[in-house]
Amino acid sequence: MEIVIEGIKRLNGKISVPGDKSISHRAIIFGAIAQGETGIHQFLNSRDCLSTLKCISALGVRIDNVNPSRIRIIGAGLHGFKKPANILDAGNSGTTIRLLAGLLSGQSFNTLISGDDSLRKRPMKRVIEPLSLMGAKISGDKNGRFAPLSINGCQLNPIKYTLPVASAQVKSALLIAGLYTGGETVIIEPQVSRDHTERMLDFMQADIQINPPEIKISGKKGLKGVEIFIPGDLSSAAYFLAAASARKGFRIIIKEVGVNPTRTGMIEILKKMGANIEISNYQVQSNEPRADVKIKGADLYGVEINKEIIGKLIDELPLIAAIATQAHGKTIVSGAKELRVKETDRITAIVTELKKMGASILEKEDGFEITGPTRLQGAVCKSYHDHRMAMTMAVAALYAEGKTVIEDAECIDISYPDFFKTLKKICE
Repeated sequence: MEIVIEGIKRLNGKISVPGDKSISHRAIIFGAIAQGETGIHQFLNSRDCLSTLKCISALGVRIDNVNPSRIRIIGAGLHGFKKPANILDAGNSGTTIRLLAGLLSGQSFNTLISGDDSLRKRPMKRVIEPLSLMGAKISGDKNGRFAPLSINGCQLNPIKYTLPVASAQVKSALLIAGLYTGGETVIIEPQVSRDHTERMLDFMQADIQINPPEIKISGKKGLKGVEIFIPGDLSSAAYFLAAASARKGFRIIIKEVGVNPTRTGMIEILKKMGANIEISNYQVQSNEPRADVKIKGADLYGVEINKEIIGKLIDELPLIAAIATQAHGKTIVSGAKELRVKETDRITAIVTELKKMGASILEKEDGFEITGPTRLQGAVCKSYHDHRMAMTMAVAALYAEGKTVIEDAECIDISYPDFFKTLKKICE
């Protein structure tokens, strides 16, 4: 599917964005582990989250779909899962395969889990190695580097482990596996990563202690079913914040967005660049903070972004590159080599596509450098079948002269099926 976007003269309105993708994944998995019923409200009905839902259903867990954004899960408890009849399919979702690796390692049966072509190219050794230290019998393709993963469930042992790279997915897999041990698992996080797993485990009454940089979880204690109200996804909201940020006269309000401190890097960087952002109606629900976010267009200025904050905005870095083309001076991103092992190599991808539009952008091994402001020109752009690249190029297209064509834009369904519908609502 091709999408054609023309530059706009005005952007204004009040919108909501779908439920948080990271929290939606975790709500399904922890609801399945829990005793009793778990209600999930504002569930993100996207392709990635549906992959997790289908995998959990294939493990014998009863799931009632009240409507597309509200589901109820009848928890199986720690040991109530059943051996799936077929290979589990994680689709394009790294969260699904890595978190379920932790869950499946502690079961009493064997499982094979795989995904699409893109997922089978993403690194799995980072989760296989620490799980193996816990006694997991898990192997992957090409000496454990890639999916499919073959997992022979067994009794796991607690470990003390320092994450070599900030990764919420690996951390979460180990915390889930820790529930299946007979002792205390300790995870040490040298750099901050999103903490939705810890918050939800605490909310569901796991025996967990959170004292950054250490997280401790004790095994054998089950979770309790709860009602989970999911805030709007800040990573989805980020595209609209960026779209409104760099031109005076643009103004939008996004209602009830998650403002978890481990996710607000995009807001922090936009403010540092000079963006006019206001936070109001702050509240905490289901152990997650949410608020309304208002942004008015302003003159932006280049900034330096390094590894200290990368964990708080890793998914938004290509978007920052796009908006940095409209900022005065240089924006330099470093310490972001993790971008090369996402759905595509997002460093090469964003440099290649923005250059097509006339941007002054230089590729580096662990990031990029942009000089602005630049008058972008419409071009034919690739999505690389990567939802975040497709949405990023849509934002860049709003600031470009003429028409921009985005190829293979259907990949946006992975995280935000109604993205273009929402964008059309606020563009004039």
